[in-house]
Amino acid sequence: MHRRAQPVPYAVAAALAAGLLAAPAAGAADAGAGGAGTRIRDIQGDTRISPLAGERVTDVPGTVTAVRAFGSARGFWLQDARPDADPATSEGLFVFTGSATPDVEPGDAVEVSGSVSEYYPGGRGAGLQSVTELTGASWTVVASGNPLPRAFVLRDATVPGRFAPAADGGSIEELRLRPGSYALDRYESLEGMRVAVRDARVVGPTSAYHELWVTAEPARNRTARGGVLYAGYRDPNGGRLKVASLIPFAERPFPVLDVGDHLGGTTAGPLDYDQFGGYELQATTLGGERRTSPDRESTRRQRAAELAVATYNVENLSARDSAAKFERLAHGLVDGLAAPDIVALQEVQDDNGPADDAVTGADATLRKLTEAIAAAGGPAYEWRQIDPVDDADGGRPGGNIRVAFLYNPGRVSFTDRPGGDATTPVRVTDDGGAPALSASPGRIAPGDAAWNDSRKPLAGEFTFRGRTVFVAAVHFNSKGGDQGLDSRFQPPARGSEEQRTAQAAAVNEFVRDVLAVDRRAGVVVAGDVNDFPFSPAVARLTAGHALVDLVGRLPRGERYGYVFNGNSQVLDHILASPALAVRADYDIVHLNAEYADQASDHDPSVVRLRP
Repeated sequence: MHRRAQPVPYAVAAALAAGLLAAPAAGAADAGAGGAGTRIRDIQGDTRISPLAGERVTDVPGTVTAVRAFGSARGFWLQDARPDADPATSEGLFVFTGSATPDVEPGDAVEVSGSVSEYYPGGRGAGLQSVTELTGASWTVVASGNPLPRAFVLRDATVPGRFAPAADGGSIEELRLRPGSYALDRYESLEGMRVAVRDARVVGPTSAYHELWVTAEPARNRTARGGVLYAGYRDPNGGRLKVASLIPFAERPFPVLDVGDHLGGTTAGPLDYDQFGGYELQATTLGGERRTSPDRESTRRQRAAELAVATYNVENLSARDSAAKFERLAHGLVDGLAAPDIVALQEVQDDNGPADDAVTGADATLRKLTEAIAAAGGPAYEWRQIDPVDDADGGRPGGNIRVAFLYNPGRVSFTDRPGGDATTPVRVTDDGGAPALSASPGRIAPGDAAWNDSRKPLAGEFTFRGRTVFVAAVHFNSKGGDQGLDSRFQPPARGSEEQRTAQAAAVNEFVRDVLAVDRRAGVVVAGDVNDFPFSPAVARLTAGHALVDLVGRLPRGERYGYVFNGNSQVLDHILASPALAVRADYDIVHLNAEYADQASDHDPSVVRLRP
């Protein structure tokens, strides 16, 4: 049985919190290996793993700072009101109660007994860090109404610029924490403790799960529109922090904010860690909404002599999607992208969407999209694509996602050549000194092992003002299975990179086959490469000077079109052969990724060329 004590007078509670009086149940000892006298700092230790893991501790004193009263991972956070002088040892701890709501309240002084364990979100094999916690716990409330320990403020001066200690890909769990040297060590040294951010700029928009990302380092790698640029493996931006809320939404709705907005005032609560974003501030005090984000962008219209080629990941679009989604995508293409001449689409699903049946055709999906574009004032686009083998191209099971072309027949013509299907590779032929495709549209090396369980690239032959332009629409394999930036393994392994690099090699070979016939041929590769400009995959894609990655033409602060865990980054690319790249005008149009309300999680991009 837990007993509820009478509230203590505020003056006494304040003295307890300040360490001027002994905590009622702390006992005479400040430390001990299990048993009575154990403090939270003894449980947390000065590494990522508790020195008492697997042991049972009794009568651990602390003040309840927050309660999680929902979900299957309920419990409360406990913090020692009498911290030690070692910055490496956290003074906070989570007490896990499963599906039972604990009968404690913030401000309760308690004594807790339980077993020390290390919880790995997603399972130990996921590669994430662990959360030290007490399980099988019982507790006694010895006083109520105590003030909460002061929150540690995360800001430039308290979050180190270096991200994590290196261990040559090994685990950093046993390394002593150096919170003054590494951002991940700083956060780990505060695990379970109250932390705060003030007037924090939003760098990841509010998600469907009522979470957003802020930065504690507002000047670091700032994008032109207020985000945080991810520009290299060595700098993952340690100031990023996810914010969730422990406040009932009926009492305080979670703010719906975009990148560049601010959580005004103070946001505070215990520091947690989860499998979908690493360290997370579980707010018990939530700042106010301060809207400072920029408007959605639009690009200029191409001139008569310019060929506009765009790429757009339409995020699992199927004929079953709402008319509102089709309308949003259509206005993005017409108003945002100024109706490009050619559009490389990714994540076009079959007509039945996620229904896992034998349907692979996507004509109904593409018809609804082109009809929506016309209704939005755009051109009467036509499309070309090849149906995949059922369930062979990855993505959502049953969805049969694929790449496809839209094109405006009033501006360009498509050269149709028969023979293209899901399994037949397209070849480059020499037609009297001019390159041509054996099939148009045709798939690039669909039988290559590089495309196992992944979308196959689509090549097409277009004519603009009498000039042939070859376009390849691509969607490389995802980063699924890679270790997270805040993994316990540093640097984290990027296992999915090997397949993307092999895919890049196959596309590069196709482009070089075209250029071998005519070195001044016009070739465009456009799509979701699922990798960064500084990645091995992109290096392989451009190898031999076959292609130029046009994102490098933009100012540094504008090189992004996707926001993941608060990092603004490049996944979608448009690359051009050297002859086309000379006078290319490239633009990423920011109308989705930075916003809570988005038609897709990707921003589209467009290049205007003079073939």
